Amino acid sequence: MTATKTTTTTARTSKRATAKKAPSESFTAEERAAIKERAQEVKAAKGGNGADKAAEDAQAVLDKIAEMDEPDRSMAQKVHAVITASAPELEPRLWYGMPAYAKDGKVVCFFQNAAKFKARYATLGFNDPANLDDGEMWPTAFALTTVTPAVEKRIAALVKQAAG
Repeated sequence: MTATKTTTTTARTSKRATAKKAPSESFTAEERAAIKERAQEVKAAKGGNGADKAAEDAQAVLDKIAEMDEPDRSMAQKVHAVITASAPELEPRLWYGMPAYAKDGKVVCFFQNAAKFKARYATLGFNDPANLDDGEMWPTAFALTTVTPAVEKRIAALVKQAAG
């Protein structure tokens, strides 16, 4: 009887150890927060359109940047200024709680602060609508540790190409 009890207990323990995690356990707290922010953004997008909506979206981006800790805040402010000056056709908006810039309703590029997902550095990322294609392989995300005048120039060139 003792041997059967041990085998049964071991079988149960093995089943529990290999059981799949529930979907809510598959995401980190930061990822779940980003998903919730995206759901709120989608709801807010249904509420309006036109110049008022564009102004609200632009202000939401500035508010989100203001909430960031340093040095991400300073970098985000510079990136925002470069993007809006280099590609005024891109519309600032939030995307998963991050500052993003869209064309025809599709996010072209975004700024992800390091704290967002507890990363080592901030990221300037580009999505599929960005016209950055160059051969068979090209970067779609860039790590940012500081935004110097040389980096601003590179961002401006990338954003102009991406928006084009």
